[in-house]
Amino acid sequence: MKLSEIKALLNGRQSVNFQLENGTLVPEHFHVTEVGVISKHFIDCGGTVRNEKVANFQLWSASDHDHRLKADKLLKIIALSEKVLGMEDLEIEVEYQTGTIGKYALGYNGTNFQLLAKHTACLASDKCGVPEKKKVSLAELTMVDNTCCTPGGGCC
Repeated sequence: MKLSEIKALLNGRQSVNFQLENGTLVPEHFHVTEVGVISKHFIDCGGTVRNEKVANFQLWSASDHDHRLKADKLLKIIALSEKVLGMEDLEIEVEYQTGTIGKYALGYNGTNFQLLAKHTACLASDKCGVPEKKKVSLAELTMVDNTCCTPGGGCC
């Protein structure tokens, strides 16, 4: 989700709720402790230099159980970040601590903002020798012996 998308979804709302993919809600007394831009300048295993930039939100839950972040307050935090940091309309990455600090993509399910798992991947699989998995549909598979898995065929 991009910054422009969360702003549109927050506009006119009262509450802000975040939910993990397993359905667990981030405690409603969470704080957004940081909004920023994270730049990553790196070289992949194939030797290609890359640059990535994301808008970063950090969520934190404290013991102040009466705290509630309203949508208009989060919009003000985002507006200040855009003004002060020159933040562009970037993809949002959310940091939230469960067992350790996790990095999540952000989605929306019509009710709650969802913290979606991010995964690592080889960015240069064509250069570093990682074999690509061949995608095969079940319809393409044919039985070698049509009698193998038929009743009485002896396969089970």
